[in-house]
Amino acid sequence: MLSAFAALLCVTALLAFVNERWVRLPTTVGVTLAGALASLVLIGLDRLGLPGLRGWATEVLQTLDFTTFVLNGILSVLLFAGALSLDTRQMLRQRGSILTLALFSTLISTALIGFAAYGVFRLVGLEVPLMWALLFGALISPTDPVAVLDLLKRAKVPAKIETLIAGESLFNDGVGVVVFLALASAAGLGGHGSGGDGASQATTGGVLALFTQEALGGLAFGALLGGLGYLLVRSIEQHAVEVLITLALVVGGYVAAAALGVSGPLAMVVAGLMISLWRDQVFGDHTREHVLGFWETADQVLNILLFAFIGLDVLLTDVSGPLLLASALLIALSLGARWLSVALPFALVRAREGYAAYTVRLLTWGGLRGGIAISLALGLPESPYRTPVVTVTYAVVLFSIAVQGLTVMPVVKKAAAALEAERPASSPHTP
Repeated sequence: MLSAFAALLCVTALLAFVNERWVRLPTTVGVTLAGALASLVLIGLDRLGLPGLRGWATEVLQTLDFTTFVLNGILSVLLFAGALSLDTRQMLRQRGSILTLALFSTLISTALIGFAAYGVFRLVGLEVPLMWALLFGALISPTDPVAVLDLLKRAKVPAKIETLIAGESLFNDGVGVVVFLALASAAGLGGHGSGGDGASQATTGGVLALFTQEALGGLAFGALLGGLGYLLVRSIEQHAVEVLITLALVVGGYVAAAALGVSGPLAMVVAGLMISLWRDQVFGDHTREHVLGFWETADQVLNILLFAFIGLDVLLTDVSGPLLLASALLIALSLGARWLSVALPFALVRAREGYAAYTVRLLTWGGLRGGIAISLALGLPESPYRTPVVTVTYAVVLFSIAVQGLTVMPVVKKAAAALEAERPASSPHTP
């Protein structure tokens, strides 16, 4: 395991250096594309009769296990760091729109993409059951907070739009994982890392109980962790100890959430937001910079590592004509479902909270998918239906990172301009 992680770390550092020195794409996009290109080169060399490197690289990736690496590894740190970097007070002011989008958009998108995937798989000659198609809808619907937060840092969007996008992404991630676990339970596939047995809860009542336990339990447990962190950190002034306490809170809290059968992702988001809300009170002037700097650096390094892993995992993907056609169709359908699933619930909050009409387009095109979708797909049990789901998931994620990530800036600028243009009409006294 240590050798495999060392290999991943060295390859990631090399890819990041090449991108930063010569290519100069946004780091996450650059290392993803470089990793995917390196994977394709290894596949090509293997088919030309030069085996060895592909087998070694595949063994490294399988040893690390992407699902374990993300869901049971770095996800807790990434979510906590992302939430810690946000303005909690601003998020509370926009809580109605954020929670509406996080819940209803994810549920609508799961249904739309799931049924669309069922039809597309049948169209190309792949017999994938409806429940597996719905599982694909659940894992691909949430926007990845890691990818989205990195995008927002580069885009410098207005605070109101940044809070909406980041907040929705953080919470719909947790909701999406809970929906996925509930569907996996209904399909008799087990708890998929939730800490429960899953298969014993395959009734409608059991699925609803699991959803409630995961979601509400995760929110409550996150609040408990945040309160505990506040009490511990406020009484000391040594930044190394404060970093250690917050790190223990995150890693230990995530493991405890899994043991309790509640949503670890939601718990980390709530804990991070609570610490962010009180950071001026709990961290002294001379320690705040050290603690926040640690979490920002950890976020950036793990972010780069994750996206390199995404690119390199192309080695584990099987490709065929029907799968390529299904992938192309579902990339387009996923974008359409994202737009519709945002537009419908957004109509309930847009007028009341004063968002510009262009915000829906920004939420659609800026809703990147990333490592969480791939980790959930790779965590599915061995089955004849697993390969289609995994391959299409890779295609949607790579398109999202490479195409949407590189072209979202014009959409950001238009959304910001639309917000400024509508502000005088809706709030004539606002300076």
